[in-house]
Amino acid sequence: MSIPKAEIVQGCKTFIPLENNPEVLSHLCQNLSIAPGLAFHDVFSTSPDALSWIPRPIHALILLADQPIYNAARSAVVPTIPEYQGSGPDEPIIWIKQTIGHACGLMALLHCLFNLDGGRYVSRDSALGILLKRAIELEPTGRAQLLYDSEFLEEAHMEAASKGSSAAPSPHDENHHHFIGFVQKSGQVWELNGGMKGPLLRGTLDGEDLLSEQGLALTVRDFLDAAAEGGYGEMSIVAIAGMES
Repeated sequence: MSIPKAEIVQGCKTFIPLENNPEVLSHLCQNLSIAPGLAFHDVFSTSPDALSWIPRPIHALILLADQPIYNAARSAVVPTIPEYQGSGPDEPIIWIKQTIGHACGLMALLHCLFNLDGGRYVSRDSALGILLKRAIELEPTGRAQLLYDSEFLEEAHMEAASKGSSAAPSPHDENHHHFIGFVQKSGQVWELNGGMKGPLLRGTLDGEDLLSEQGLALTVRDFLDAAAEGGYGEMSIVAIAGMES
């Protein structure tokens, strides 16, 4: 079966939306030649019993929330984030602006891969490793353009997105969901969303991981509360376990 192509929608390269499930994310990692050692786990509930089977520690999460939940949790936060101007290897976190339509799932995964455990799962000599090395040195506009122009990222994403459990939509279909990556790096918890103006430092964790009570408060709790209070919406959470789990 041939790999579907991205399409230009209203002047912008646009992908098929990604599903937020462990199988699709693992498949996309294979397409990106990610080094062995990562495992993806559905978080069906944040109760202690439901979390007990997930290997710990967890230092990265990927959240998918539909637009009403996202707006309720983040409408007041987004305007407070300054426009990111960083570049170079000394930045505390690697962040890249999303300029490809329907690519927020890819961006959430890339933000986790680039930052989790110092980026150790991105093979240095792989196409993604070479792209990352170039991206770090570029200013934000150049970084975004580098990803936009990448043919191997397009092929990797589109092939994985077509393997989901439901029928793949067209790039022309409207998408009302938002993906967000959360990464704990050097004790700091970052919210990484390529659709915002820059990375968001959520706080610091001392000796705990992202599935601890404090870790959840610094990551997905706002969205869980918004969903519960509004009585609406679709949301899913995937935990990424690394080598130290």
